[in-house]
Amino acid sequence: MLDRSDFISRFGGVFEHSPFIAERAFDAGLVAEPLTASGVHAALTEKFRAASPAERLGVLRAHPDLAGKLAIAGELTEDSRKEQAGAGLDRLSPEEHQRFTALNSAYTEKFGFPFIIAVKGLTKNDILSAFETRIGNGREQEFDTACAQVEKIARLRLESLLPETN
Repeated sequence: MLDRSDFISRFGGVFEHSPFIAERAFDAGLVAEPLTASGVHAALTEKFRAASPAERLGVLRAHPDLAGKLAIAGELTEDSRKEQAGAGLDRLSPEEHQRFTALNSAYTEKFGFPFIIAVKGLTKNDILSAFETRIGNGREQEFDTACAQVEKIARLRLESLLPETN
């Protein structure tokens, strides 16, 4: 069994820049061997959902803008970089980049957190379409949608780290 520090080191970034979720899951005894993607995801998700609205907002705000300034500066986490590159967001035309920048700004101004979507398997056009649809949502609906997307991203990251069965 991984000890606490090893567990947090390995899984603390599954929820972007939010190791407190892994800490709480481990401390609550929710993590059991054999470690599987579904088991660790269930433990982490339970603690994410139990976090205060302010803490969950902090998790949302820890996510980078899609094709935003962190990506341009090469300052994304490795997971975020790979996820965005997989959707082609690292190869946008100047016009596409301008559209993403405008949507990122409008969305963040409206909701107070960045647009979050699990980009795996999506194209830049799929992402833009979702962006344009979701920006019309109310704040509560969009907060719930963003939280669900964060959980999906965590699941995808865990699937790349752990086997489903040992």
